[in-house]
This record gives sequence, C-alpha cells and structure tokens, in this order.
Amino acid sequence: MDREGLRTGRWAGRNPGKDVVRHDIWCKLEEAGVAVGPAWSVIPNFVGADTAAWRLAQLDAWKRARTVKTNPDHPQIPIRIRALYEGKTVYTPVPYLTKKYPYLRLDPKKLAEADISFELAATSQGFLTHGERIEFEEIEPLDFCVVGSVAVGRAGGRTGKGAGFADLETGIFRELGIVDAATPMATTVHSMQLVSDEVVVIESHDTPLDYIATEADLIETKNAMPRPTGVSWEKVREDQFETIPFLASLRDRMIARGEDGTA
Repeated sequence: MDREGLRTGRWAGRNPGKDVVRHDIWCKLEEAGVAVGPAWSVIPNFVGADTAAWRLAQLDAWKRARTVKTNPDHPQIPIRIRALYEGKTVYTPVPYLTKKYPYLRLDPKKLAEADISFELAATSQGFLTHGERIEFEEIEPLDFCVVGSVAVGRAGGRTGKGAGFADLETGIFRELGIVDAATPMATTVHSMQLVSDEVVVIESHDTPLDYIATEADLIETKNAMPRPTGVSWEKVREDQFETIPFLASLRDRMIARGEDGTA
C-alpha cells in the first residue's frame, strides 16, 4: 500500500480501501483518548459505550425483540447486559469463531436460576463459560441484530475489523431463514467512528445497517442498499476455512439442504 505511515491490522490486505479507513479510525480513537484499551486490529471499545447502548435500547424494534444477536466484542457488553435484564435471549458467536461450535445462547431465566450474574455472562469469558453451545441451525429466528464496527457511514455502510466474520454470519443467517430482509441491523460506536459515506467501501457480501447508536446520537440510516440473500461460498476465502473449524462442514450441510429442497 502506497500510503505513507499506514499501520496495518491483523487482517490487512484483503481490501486496501477498507484498510485505509480502519487505519484512520484506530489512530483517531487512540490520539483522542476515547478508546478503552487497545483500539488496533479489533472492534474498539470506547468511552460512552454504555450510553450508546442505552440509545439503541430506546428503539421500538429493540423493545419488541425477544431474540437478539450481538457480536462478542467489549463495546457491546452494555447492550448484552441490557438485553438479559429485559428478558431477551441473547445469541453471540464464539470470538473469532475458533471453536468447533460457532455460537452460544444466553437464556436469562436459566442464568438467574443458576445464580449467574448478567454482568458476568455478558463478558466474553462469561458467555464462553456459561452460555449454551449451539450450532447455527439451533438459533431461533432473530428479532434484532447488533454487529461490531470500526467505521460507519450515516447511509448505513459499515467497515469491520477486517476478518469478515459478521458478514459471513449474516449470510448464513439469511440462507437458513434466521433473519430476513426486514430484520433490524444495528451497531454501537463512538461518534468519532462516523465517516463520510463516500469512503465506506461496500462489497456485494456486506450487509448495510439500519441503526447507528453513538454516545451522542441515534441515527436511522433509512438505507436502501440490497442485502445478501445467502452465502456465496465461492467467495469465502481459503484462510477462513482453515481458521474456522466448523465452516467446511456447515457449508456441506447447507449445500445439502439446498439440494434436498429444505433450504
């Protein structure tokens, strides 16, 4: 990459345009002192994440939701805590999808019966320890989805940390009927992570956002971008099959479902 002084993240090189946006945001958060912990190569935690979660929870779509998916990262701990206290079942993926099972289910009733605090269960170590291990096919239809972001545009474009996990998951959800075109997609970020729509690179497998909650505002994107209807397996990178233990078997099951007419 020609840009002088560009620091690269863990998954850099897959899309140079996205790499530049990530570089700028990670640097900005660190320099401004609003990152909580390291910002680099992750979905960055930020000052005001709890306020952003509160803003998101004011949505009628959130209040109606009984089943919620969130990413497993630190800045979304407050939204997981809120969901559990509101009696919602929370689904969250294994961080980096490195286990033989992809997802965990947090049932607030079962957690309360086991005397496990929601604050503990909402952390990555907490849901890995106390969550119910499940396959994609065991996830209920989702009423609301929260994804992590490094940069977002007000029109709904999103840039993640570069691994491609969130968009792969959403494609799988669509193919299995767990979400549809109307399922709300949202994120919580610091207002410094908002960028102009022109710099957000949007690819065919990317899913646009409906809502962006920051410490300062709640944005309804009113996006009109098309959403992927499934997974384009030919576009899944070889390194993803190598590092995600269950991915090849899941692909085979999903292809078999389609051939059997059960998809």
